[in-house]
Amino acid sequence: MSAIRNRLLEALSGTTGPSSDYDFGSPPPGDVLLRPAGVLAAFDAGTGRLILTKRASSLRHHPGQIALPGGKVDPGDADETAAALREAHEEVGLDPAQVEVLGTMPPHRTVTGFAMTPVLALIHGPFTPIPEAGEVEEVFAVPFAHIANPANYHVEGRIWRGARRDYYVAPWGPYYIWGATARVLHSLATRLSA
Repeated sequence: MSAIRNRLLEALSGTTGPSSDYDFGSPPPGDVLLRPAGVLAAFDAGTGRLILTKRASSLRHHPGQIALPGGKVDPGDADETAAALREAHEEVGLDPAQVEVLGTMPPHRTVTGFAMTPVLALIHGPFTPIPEAGEVEEVFAVPFAHIANPANYHVEGRIWRGARRDYYVAPWGPYYIWGATARVLHSLATRLSA
């Protein structure tokens, strides 16, 4: 077993609870039915690099943002893990047969009304990303050491809908990883450093 696989399995046994886009500010609106979603935190089994996407700048929601492959649970999906695997195949061409699912972390509540479940996984064998036209502008990989170090995350903020909103960021090279993606990865880094 690889060292990265062992570290991720240990992280899955950690005790951090659910996270939320509301962690730094006002309480979330009550009585909102959250839509289930799954995102795939897929690390290359050999190098440990995490696959991330840059969303197309033409998209209506979250244009140009850095994201984990994934999306909402569709009626044909068995669960959040199935949704994450399906979406990763659609968005970046990742064959589910190459993916070893290790487990899930607690869901992250987004301001857009999703309960986003992070699915930790390893990619086995060679993988050449194929970005989905119109959805994904770029696919890139971030070193495990960057993702796993809590010191690489800090809090920034801005005014959004008339109120200040704070969020984690974890910039890497030309990529500004922030918001729900950075919050989920920060939770993982916290578990990895425990």
